[in-house]
Amino acid sequence: MKSVCVFCGSNHGQSPVYGQVAEELGRTLAERGITVVYGGAKNGLMGVLARSAVLTGGRVVGVLPRFLKAKELAFEGLDELHDVDNMHERKAKMAELSEGFIALPGGLGTLEEFFEVATWGQIGLHPKPCGLLNAHGYFDKLLDFLDHTVAEGFVKPVHRAGLLCADNAQDLLAAMAEYRPTKTTKWWGLEKT
Repeated sequence: MKSVCVFCGSNHGQSPVYGQVAEELGRTLAERGITVVYGGAKNGLMGVLARSAVLTGGRVVGVLPRFLKAKELAFEGLDELHDVDNMHERKAKMAELSEGFIALPGGLGTLEEFFEVATWGQIGLHPKPCGLLNAHGYFDKLLDFLDHTVAEGFVKPVHRAGLLCADNAQDLLAAMAEYRPTKTTKWWGLEKT
């Protein structure tokens, strides 16, 4: 992979571990020559990620809606900062620029962004890996819920297995490098269509 989109919190969260993991991911991506694509902001885990990658000499590309840029949230010193009109354009541009997706801890926006690209992969709109970086067990309850969606017949086991997860950047990037998209339809009873 030459570029990875990282979705993460615009706040720091309660545990210092979240910032440490964001810093580690930014540094690791930069050291591997992988461009960081992210939401373009300077605050929260977003800022920690970008700062770490920039300080390590990595390439960082931000995508920020103008209404957020007007609130002075833009990270200065990025290699590129794409101004877009709205959140829909932001997600589309980040997806276009990226060969894989990682979610760090975050709130509603992080989850929404991650599940949108995961859904796009599930229905065959892209073949890119999607992974959760499970810092400090942040996603444990979400992973339990995803298992519940399988048990209740709403998600196929193969699609659940395609949502990668690891506790550290190295293991997650290794899993993403090995990822192969499924050719199975998401709908039961339509496997031949």
